[in-house]
Amino acid sequence: MLKKHLVFITLLCATHLLNSQDYFPKNDGVSATNTNYTAITNAKIYVTPTQIIEKGTLLIKDGKIVNSGSAVTIPKNAVVINVDGKSIYPSFIDIYSSFGVEKPKRETSGRSAQYEPSRSGYYWNDHVMPENNSHERFKYDAKSATELLNAGFGVVNTHIHDGIVRGTGTLVALNSEKGNELRIIDQNSGQYISFEKSATSNQSYPASIMGSMALLRQLYIDADWYAKGQIKTKDLSLEALNKNKNLVQFFEAGSRANIMRADKVGDAYGIQYVMLGGGDEYERIKDIKATNAKIILPLNFPDAYDVENPFFASTLSLSDMRAWNQKPSNPKILAENNIQFAFTTHNLKSPKDFKEHLLKAIKAGLSKEKALEALTTSPAQILGKSDLIGSLKNGSLANFLITSGDIFDEKTILYENWVQGEKTAIEDINKKDIRGEYNFNIAGEAYKMTIKGELSKPKLEITINDKTLGSKINYADDWVNISMTTIDSTKQEFIRIVARVDANNNLNGKSILANGNENPFYASASKKENEEKPKTDKDYDEAVDKFYPVAYPNNAYGFKELPKPQTLLFKNATVWTNENEGILENTDVLIKDGKIAKIGKNLSDSKATVIDAKGKHLTAGIIDEHSHIATASVNESGQNSSAEVSIEDVLDDTDINIYRNLAGGVTSIQVLHGSANPIGGRSAIIKLKWGQSADNLIYTNTPKFIKFALGENVKQSNWSSYSRFPQSRMGVEQVYIDYFTRAKAYDDLKKSGKPYKKDIELDVLAEILNKERFISCHSYVQSEINMLMKVAEKFNFNINTFTHILEGYKVADKMKEHGVGGSTFSDWWAYKFEVNDAIPYNAAIMHNAGVTVAINSDDAEMSRRLNQEAAKSVKYGGINEEDAWKFVTLNPAKLLHLNHRVGSIKVGKDADVVLWTDHPLSIYTKAEKTIIEGVTYFDLKRDELMRAEIQKEKNELINLMMQAKNKGLKTQPIKKKDKELLHCDSEDNEF
Repeated sequence: MLKKHLVFITLLCATHLLNSQDYFPKNDGVSATNTNYTAITNAKIYVTPTQIIEKGTLLIKDGKIVNSGSAVTIPKNAVVINVDGKSIYPSFIDIYSSFGVEKPKRETSGRSAQYEPSRSGYYWNDHVMPENNSHERFKYDAKSATELLNAGFGVVNTHIHDGIVRGTGTLVALNSEKGNELRIIDQNSGQYISFEKSATSNQSYPASIMGSMALLRQLYIDADWYAKGQIKTKDLSLEALNKNKNLVQFFEAGSRANIMRADKVGDAYGIQYVMLGGGDEYERIKDIKATNAKIILPLNFPDAYDVENPFFASTLSLSDMRAWNQKPSNPKILAENNIQFAFTTHNLKSPKDFKEHLLKAIKAGLSKEKALEALTTSPAQILGKSDLIGSLKNGSLANFLITSGDIFDEKTILYENWVQGEKTAIEDINKKDIRGEYNFNIAGEAYKMTIKGELSKPKLEITINDKTLGSKINYADDWVNISMTTIDSTKQEFIRIVARVDANNNLNGKSILANGNENPFYASASKKENEEKPKTDKDYDEAVDKFYPVAYPNNAYGFKELPKPQTLLFKNATVWTNENEGILENTDVLIKDGKIAKIGKNLSDSKATVIDAKGKHLTAGIIDEHSHIATASVNESGQNSSAEVSIEDVLDDTDINIYRNLAGGVTSIQVLHGSANPIGGRSAIIKLKWGQSADNLIYTNTPKFIKFALGENVKQSNWSSYSRFPQSRMGVEQVYIDYFTRAKAYDDLKKSGKPYKKDIELDVLAEILNKERFISCHSYVQSEINMLMKVAEKFNFNINTFTHILEGYKVADKMKEHGVGGSTFSDWWAYKFEVNDAIPYNAAIMHNAGVTVAINSDDAEMSRRLNQEAAKSVKYGGINEEDAWKFVTLNPAKLLHLNHRVGSIKVGKDADVVLWTDHPLSIYTKAEKTIIEGVTYFDLKRDELMRAEIQKEKNELINLMMQAKNKGLKTQPIKKKDKELLHCDSEDNEF
């Protein structure tokens, strides 16, 4: 008997092996695979979003699609399922998931930061972990799988949501009947990357997005060098990165700005990322398209704000209000621009919210064909798995949905979700849809009844003579049980109904009155809930909400269309030339092709727009040598040198301070790295071209600058959470000597012609040694100022600018001898210990000693009134007005090596000019027009009109939000947002 039993088991196992090639024992009982065909007939089959079969048959076997069509031959051993009137769609695919992979918990950091890696044999940075494989940590999560299946998903691409380089993803079928060995479609489905540090390490670097970008750049360089066999030390991370380089490269960007940043990294190393978007791609759709990236779109549209409290509503920014209104149209705009995208449930609270948000996108103009494509064929193509998933073509996995109709109709029922040929029942497919409007009579009284909502949990409304009665319904197995209050609600009596649903969805049964009398009951279905209703004007208005157009930038005071250069003729102005001609009265200035074309009297140009400037002053635009506006990040404080990072990577073109600076007559600024470390990051020198993208703000052929720093900040007197070297002013000097010594050795090797590994940090420092990059150094105390000049002279270069330099008056003669300029505050002092000796005469004393002097802001508010800051030098030190004006125009242009282009009004220079209503040094003057390269980016009259338009738009959006709340839609509370104004010592909190 035992022998026969063993033979039987062996035969079963052999059958299983023939079908699935399993090589492992089964310890959960004897099982066999069904090898019969299954034919699902009389369905509307969406083979792909564009290939649709009416009244078709879907034939499946062994978990795959065998055939589909309107004339499919059904084998004799097939199980036939007739779904007459139903629709079949491919199951959805989510390619950005964490399903079954637990996210590591963040390590709690102590007082001291970690600067060295915690691992050996791997890359020097803990946040780089390409060796991680998500399939090794994968555990099937039945609860989460059920939620995804109920939302229509059949396949997810999961990964470890941790670190900058996260390792490989795993493509998983949501099949609860099979083990991981069968449900895992691909255990190396892609490489995942982000800007976010790992939760499992406290290693300080990187501490900013610009640090993450620099780290990735150096990582790719190192991996290439390793692949060439030039690095002899074994590095498991670099080996894994090289192994994974041919996989799909997924990048968690999370915003259109980060998409641009990630694309910049990828382009430098020939990598085309698939980007996780942020839903704001529509704001710069041309730039997004130019990346050639495929986008993964979360559908986490923001809820309307609860704006009933006028005080709270007044604190809402226009950009946040527009985001609520505009974001649902993002998928439509991507589709219109032929950008391939796929949807994801990422960042949704629950997959059950997915359809609600998807329908918002469709209502906002996304076609249903594109919506289905974004859930099926597009993610399959991105993964390179179109032959297996995403469609119902022959040979594909049998992953499909059976629905009552159009899957993108709000009332459509999802009955079943089949994955690898295994059925998950979501609703009873034979359950009649009783939703709709009914009429019935009880005891001579006529009632109206509406059944709506989800079929599994229907909602009931019964009225008589326009009075709504209390009522409840229970529906199961084609029987309904209804209870409702009587007409006289004061008696608290009830009528009970029990009825069976017939083939035409009419209800037949009996009613039991409050006194116990029974009567026959019949309710006729007058209208199904999902029947098309005649559209009225009101219906149309509700279906087509008002979507506000995108502005540039897409917040208050943005342009509806980007302004263009004009030919402008200023007549009879008082012109401050900043040249030998000095101040010219009643003078004309012609601007043409973005340049200053002519200066003189009685000028004319038939194509010019003439501006009457009589009684007004025309000057060169103000230049701020030291600012931190227009950046999303200011300090990379993770190590004592961050020469490898660049502010150009993190410019924020939406910063309202750009516009506010224009209103103060500022046209150019140097956006500096902060002062967290002795050797900071590279600068961005930009023009305040409000409305242009971040990259278009940067000067063409911009001079190369870097930020250095001395004093309390770099030795961390004010940085409580840090404890790295240096901790003293002596240590700061040694940092410079050490790094320049290393940079010189690196540069010598580079110039020798021998093989060398590119080091971005040392490359930048070598540029300083070669006098190709200039230093702007944060400084206060004379001893340190002397020290850095001596270090520079030791390595045969000069410091370009000492910024702040509040003890410059003590060493002005030495500064003149060294050839360094001074960019200082007009009258800041005593805000920390090392500025106790600051005096307001500092600028005048340095100027009189022959030092090129500028007045800077280091402050978003002060930069708006630098004309007044310059005027203080007239009071403190007796500087004449023209020289004082040069402190904020020509002199900073000289310090930035841009005086051949800007800083004065001279024929041939860039037309960066400001028309002032009064004397430019007066506290009463206003910038009437601020012009950059012939484009008017600020106009006082436009500003006044814009204020009224902004208020009008806000009021309209508030009314729309109140309407949304009245319709029962979700709302979110208003939370006040205070934008941090960045300074030298601001700590980045991007992670």
